[in-house]
Amino acid sequence: MNPIVAIIERNLLNYIRNKAWLLGSLFMFFFMLVMFSFLMKSSMGGLGQPMNYLLAGVIIMTVFQTGINHSSGILSDIAGGYMKEVMVAPISRSEISIGNIAAGAMVATLQGAIMTILAIFLGLYVSILQFLLMLIVMLISAMTFSAIGLFLATVSRNAPAFQTVSSMAMMPLTFVSGAYIPTTIMPGFLLPVVYLNPLTYTTSIFRYIALGAYKLTTMELLEQGMAFAIGGFVITPIMGLVITVLIGAFFFVLCVRKFNQADFSTVKVATGLRGGGAAAR
Repeated sequence: MNPIVAIIERNLLNYIRNKAWLLGSLFMFFFMLVMFSFLMKSSMGGLGQPMNYLLAGVIIMTVFQTGINHSSGILSDIAGGYMKEVMVAPISRSEISIGNIAAGAMVATLQGAIMTILAIFLGLYVSILQFLLMLIVMLISAMTFSAIGLFLATVSRNAPAFQTVSSMAMMPLTFVSGAYIPTTIMPGFLLPVVYLNPLTYTTSIFRYIALGAYKLTTMELLEQGMAFAIGGFVITPIMGLVITVLIGAFFFVLCVRKFNQADFSTVKVATGLRGGGAAAR
């Protein structure tokens, strides 16, 4: 069996078996949905589909958080001795890192697909074509987030440090991306951070597809926070997808190179900590 495929299969099995992690994700999905639907009710009053607008943001945030957090599992594998067995096998480090990035992307996409199905029952209307396009965007975004997560894991070199670093990165990026709070109501001093945030553009293209906003004019997209005017230049949702792909490619190459050079002989992990849906041993 191809080693990359084997790594993907193992991670998917761990995800399916870890019922507590799945249930926890579902709880956070509903918690975020209920909390922000009440808190942001007044600020979303001008939107045509306020609940769908929020549902799309919560779904893509699920993909983002799952893709980032999945990479902590490789630190647990290394500290637990499993990765030592893999590294002595006829498989390169590049294949290990690529396999883990792909596995994280597939787990995050599967998680996002589950949330999308739940969102449909909650009132999100999407056609079959929209659903397929959303899956493609989730997979592209998840590859980017998984690559960023593996890079952070490689730099952190231990699970507690990774959890701290990833939390420090995820929290501000999440709240200035427009997923929960529309970027149109954010104070001006935060806008540079909004424009530099890769998650902003991922949220934009995902919401653009989920809401079927193809017929909206550029001005209407700007008003709803799905396009961004920087000086005289407007970044449309399609341009945002291109930016996401470029960022993903950059971190993909960067984390594979970093993983190849990393020394994991001193990796330590907190007892019982498992990330990315991997079952604790």
